[in-house]
Amino acid sequence: MSKTIEITVLPNGQTKVETKGFIGSECRQASQFIEKALGQQTDEVLKAEFHQSVSRQQSVREGG
Repeated sequence: MSKTIEITVLPNGQTKVETKGFIGSECRQASQFIEKALGQQTDEVLKAEFHQSVSRQQSVREGG
């Protein structure tokens, strides 16, 4: 799966940053510069991928 950062701008000016394909906290590192440029964060929703460890993901790839 490729790693992407999706930015949605709503009609009211609010923005939403969503990361896809990242494992663990690497999503925060990847999107940090965008979030900083957009302003103060008001909410955060963590996906299941955030709670996965990198070594677990690598084990799945090696076994599959």
